[in-house]
Amino acid sequence: MELLPSQKIKKLDLKLPPAPKPAGLYNPLVIVGNLLYVSGQGPVKLDGSQMIGKVGKEITADEGKLAARQVGLTMLSTIKEHFKDIDRIKRVVKVLGMVNCSMDFKDHPYVINGFSELMQDVFGEKSGVGARSAVGNILPRNIPVEVEAIFELHS
Repeated sequence: MELLPSQKIKKLDLKLPPAPKPAGLYNPLVIVGNLLYVSGQGPVKLDGSQMIGKVGKEITADEGKLAARQVGLTMLSTIKEHFKDIDRIKRVVKVLGMVNCSMDFKDHPYVINGFSELMQDVFGEKSGVGARSAVGNILPRNIPVEVEAIFELHS
């Protein structure tokens, strides 16, 4: 029998940072029907501070990928804080990953893989990978990565 997401988080010994407070006028997550929409999340460290830096300039692609993974941990924390039951998530439906990067940086998908690989570890090979976009942009507060996601819920 496959482990539940909460059990995988424990088994993988994942350390979740504190869920961030909204940085503006929005809800951290919204449920419509059987879909859970999670607002854009940045990489929050265990001490509550945010990772910063422009990928391809101040930090490497590998460091950006680690930041994207940290965004995944932040998102899991936000879901646990505001939705409570992470085991009700059936699958990842859609991910939009945004990379704060130099104008000549071209490896956006590689960076966002840090988020996607974590979701696959937690929700499984089939349910942890959804549709995805990865783009480059300038992000608020000079965070290296921001990700928003849509999850399907078990009925």
